Amino acid sequence: MNAALQDGYGGYLVLSAIVLLAHEPWRWLGFALGRNIKADGEVFLWVRAVATALVSGMVTKLVLLPAGTLASVPLAVRGAALVGGIAIYTATRRSLAFGVGGGSAILALIEWLRAGVW
Repeated sequence: MNAALQDGYGGYLVLSAIVLLAHEPWRWLGFALGRNIKADGEVFLWVRAVATALVSGMVTKLVLLPAGTLASVPLAVRGAALVGGIAIYTATRRSLAFGVGGGSAILALIEWLRAGVW
């Protein structure tokens, strides 16, 4: 194997170059094409609706059919985090990031309390 890749940094540089070459052209293309899309236009509203539906579906699947460590969390706790996340989503003028982040924080807080960490 090449000595440049074994010095501890070479592999990271190669991975960074691959990531940049794979992602950056698409980001710039999206920037160029999205520049003319109106934020209140039909296309943008449709994209936002699809993104919200995908996140909603993912969260519902995580609550009802969890995998891994989340499966050990009781359904009542997952449901409480879901209800709290929806409340935060609604209170923050339908901010998806705050809703998902708040629901995750509620889940972590309840689990910490159950485990006796606090």
